[in-house]
Amino acid sequence: MNALLDKPGIIHPGARRLLDEVTAAPELPVRVTVVAPGGHGKTHLLGQLGRHYGDAGVEALLVDDADQLDDDEIAKIRARAEETTAPVVLAFRTAARTKALRALADSFGRSVALGAFGVDDVRRLVEHSGGDAATAAEVHTRTGGVPGLVVRAVTGRLADFRGELEQLDEDVHRYLIAAEAGAGRNLDLLAALLNRDREGLPEVFDDARATGLLGEDDILLPIAAEAIRTWSSPGRRLTVLQRLVELQLRDGLPVLDLARSLLGTGSSGASAAAAFEAAAREAMPDDTKLAARFYEAASEAGGRGAALTVGWAHAAALAGDLDTALRLGDGMLGSTSDTDARAAGAEVAATVLAHRGELAHSAELYQWSGRAGSKAFAAIALLGTGNLEAARGVLETPEVPTLFAGAASRMARAITGSVSGCGAETLSALLGAASMLESAGAPAPLPDSPAALAALVGLHSGELALAESVLTRAANGRIGGDLLAKRHRLLLGWVAMTAGDLKTAAEALMPPDGLEARDELFAATLQLGLARRASDLPGLQRSWDRAYQASMRQQPDLYSLLPLGELAIAAARGGASAKLAGQLERAHAVLDALGNPPLWTATLRWHELHAAITVEDHASAGEHLAALNDFAPCGRYPAALAAAATGWLAVLTGSFDPEAITASASELHELGLCWDASRLAGQAAIRTSDRKAMVQLLEAARQFQGRAPEPVAATGLNALSERELEVARLVVDGLTYKQAGSELFISGKTVEHHMARIRGKLGAGDRRELLAMLRELLPAAEGRQDG
Repeated sequence: MNALLDKPGIIHPGARRLLDEVTAAPELPVRVTVVAPGGHGKTHLLGQLGRHYGDAGVEALLVDDADQLDDDEIAKIRARAEETTAPVVLAFRTAARTKALRALADSFGRSVALGAFGVDDVRRLVEHSGGDAATAAEVHTRTGGVPGLVVRAVTGRLADFRGELEQLDEDVHRYLIAAEAGAGRNLDLLAALLNRDREGLPEVFDDARATGLLGEDDILLPIAAEAIRTWSSPGRRLTVLQRLVELQLRDGLPVLDLARSLLGTGSSGASAAAAFEAAAREAMPDDTKLAARFYEAASEAGGRGAALTVGWAHAAALAGDLDTALRLGDGMLGSTSDTDARAAGAEVAATVLAHRGELAHSAELYQWSGRAGSKAFAAIALLGTGNLEAARGVLETPEVPTLFAGAASRMARAITGSVSGCGAETLSALLGAASMLESAGAPAPLPDSPAALAALVGLHSGELALAESVLTRAANGRIGGDLLAKRHRLLLGWVAMTAGDLKTAAEALMPPDGLEARDELFAATLQLGLARRASDLPGLQRSWDRAYQASMRQQPDLYSLLPLGELAIAAARGGASAKLAGQLERAHAVLDALGNPPLWTATLRWHELHAAITVEDHASAGEHLAALNDFAPCGRYPAALAAAATGWLAVLTGSFDPEAITASASELHELGLCWDASRLAGQAAIRTSDRKAMVQLLEAARQFQGRAPEPVAATGLNALSERELEVARLVVDGLTYKQAGSELFISGKTVEHHMARIRGKLGAGDRRELLAMLRELLPAAEGRQDG
């Protein structure tokens, strides 16, 4: 420490003045006390004074740690000071309380108080140590500017705290441990811990301040808190923390912050287990992962009982740790003595199975459980597997009318009603259930949220804005905890992709690690759908295996039709339709059992229509068109799909009315299906022989993609630059990007970049479509001359 503090310019102003006086007149009969908490440089100052007096040949009495001297030793110093004119300097901490020392200090009449360094002093000290001056503010915050602590921070000599902490007064040490645990301002708790009345606490506080480990606000400095955690005797720290927790538990007061300090200490026994369990209950509403850690710690500490196991299973499930939740739930199912525990185990296991795509088994366990909301969740699962009558039967039995059970019941009745008629009231009812659940909170893990189901209905009915709104609200409110956070995020990605906002949709992508079967299916098919819409053939091929495998890990159900539809189109493009035939058959079996409800069936038929178009299966395409026409009377969305499907088949046969195509595409665009709208208009543009209609359709395609229309001449090419026209002609002539680049003295990558810009300007959906458009728009290629 001394070496650094000896650097020029690093000294407290009061100490500087005293040193200047001694340097100028060392023979003066100085009588002065130097007072400061520990670590503020008293010893260092005495050393500098000693060197000055020694150099001047003056015998001086310099006494460090005078607060540690007894009355007899103080009396000797007083006598020496009275008998001689030699300089006398006493240094002691601020908490000195003996009458003899106070009287001696008063008789000197002069005192120098050393304070903490400012940021500039810390910066100079950091620079002298070879550190980065930019960290000075951080070091100052961490140490409060206490010189000794600053030196330790910049030199890394933190292990020095070990010995100092061991030498502290017992009550001071216990107080500092309590302060690090967050109990430094709880006077009643501190009085009980230190076996003092409240009037006796100021003495401990004064001694604690004198250590130099507290800031100006009497809060433990960050470096000191780290020292307490790291270098205090583990046994002493554990004893203090457990005693604090026992006192809080005894008085029925919160223990969360104190118990947090006990995590990882190996604390065990009945009181530790009780503290961890109580802390878990406190943490549950805001931090389910922390709650699960506390429940686990309670179990490791020796805690037992159904309440602990149920709480742990719920916390693990809400935190997304479904392996632990299922293990605990299955264990409770095997309990023969506690009916409530078995019911809770069935509820947890049913929730996990729902997230893993096992709706039939999930419904069975929910029915067996009988806990709040279980009947509603069973009905949702039953409906998902096509068992409508069973779902209705389950809902006939009323549940206890709590807010949570009411929200679950409303959600179940809304989703059950979605398969009757056109399901016109479904979305409104689900939005109401979502609001009700926000008010109720989530006392149990959810197999699905009303927000997620509302979003699915919105995606199936062209209500994308409502789907986005309810999902955003659920995500921000953390409805369903970490368990449903990924589902809400993925569905937001699906909404964005359906609307053609591919950038936002891509932000929702997730790797398969840590995803349950249902979320993995939506994540994998979202990635697949984005690759398809971006005409990314390599990406499509890479995504296919992941998406196909995800689809095979669960049975198709009512709530997985969107991913299945996306898979059907990708399978058709990749020549793998046969591999998906069984999945589609099972999905249609579920829809057949439910009477082919328009709300759910229309979107799957729309996807299957595009799959049939891709493989030029006109018979299947006609079948899907007929089904969509049957659904058309059910509302604007199915009517728009039916009209667009009619337009697609007309476009493919080459006999279509451009005005009708534009109208159909415009309707899709107004419903939020921007990508679909643009693609329909773009495909029609490259298949018409009417130049005027082509230009109009291309403009519409660009507008539907969200681009501002660009002026297009009769030839449709003046949107392109001269260089882009050169590139386009060469590529249409059959040159590769590398060959075209050689012709133009640019790289193949630059040619690829130009082609991407051309595709964007002309509104082409993919490279194949772009080349077809360019062949129509470009005049016959002139023969190229050899360079």
